[in-house]
Amino acid sequence: MPFSLPLYEWSMSAPPVASGLPLVIALTGFTDAGNAVSGLIEHLREELESQTLAEFENDILLDYRARRPLVTFDEDHLTDWTPQRLELTLTADVLGQPFLLLSGYEPDFAWNAFADAVVALAGNLGVSSVTWVHAIPMPVPHTRPVPTTVSGTRDELTAAHSVWRPRTQVPGTVAHLLELRLSDADIPVAGFALLVPHYLADSEYPAAILAALDSITVATGRVFSGDDLREQNREYLEKVAEQVAGNDELTAMLHGLEERYDSYMAGSTQARPIIHTGDLPSADELAAELERFLATRPTDDDKRGGGLS
Repeated sequence: MPFSLPLYEWSMSAPPVASGLPLVIALTGFTDAGNAVSGLIEHLREELESQTLAEFENDILLDYRARRPLVTFDEDHLTDWTPQRLELTLTADVLGQPFLLLSGYEPDFAWNAFADAVVALAGNLGVSSVTWVHAIPMPVPHTRPVPTTVSGTRDELTAAHSVWRPRTQVPGTVAHLLELRLSDADIPVAGFALLVPHYLADSEYPAAILAALDSITVATGRVFSGDDLREQNREYLEKVAEQVAGNDELTAMLHGLEERYDSYMAGSTQARPIIHTGDLPSADELAAELERFLATRPTDDDKRGGGLS
């Protein structure tokens, strides 16, 4: 059993873990455009069989006032207390292939200690690779596949699936720190950034969850069922189409985005749709888009009156 650090508690009922499994990391962050990561976590937890290996300590890592637990009030008394959870599980895909899943909230505190703990776990468990996903808003059309950009040390994934490679600075997440630390430890790591249509970033966008699942499949070989998500996406796109059709300004914006996207594809020599770096928004434009997105996002307390995010 791996050495139990104070940041987490190893489950006494944890099953044996074979060496050489891929580790998937899905942590909700402040730029979860389209609710891609939160939707991914919900899908994986609900649809797949898993066994808890370790639970991380909320009292050390979580800001309860920023992400308040849900309390159930039943007529005249309280019946439940449901805080967020951050856990490591042994999970199996739809074919029964095992993989490790670290999922939940992005820690509010102790990032360096958390990164040290995760890297130590990855080393002790002998993981074959680490894959993480997040989502950011970009001026791309919803009528085309969700593009991705890839970071990390797995050059074959970057070459095949990264649509652009700018040099810029963006607000960091704990997953970025993990990627750096895992790379320093010579553990193969790939981070997929899903480029979600900026005008849909505040909604629950099923296509973004499907893109996250596809990215994990490409990186790990694990297979997932997305039938329900595809049906949800069809219904979602029908509603979006109705709104766009009734608004000349939205129609013009969408056509402009489609023309740009298609011009990127037309010049591509890759099998998958690739957006050329020179045709993409500049680093300054991307930073401005991110700033506008973050500035207009309500806080967790604004959205839920202080409820759980």
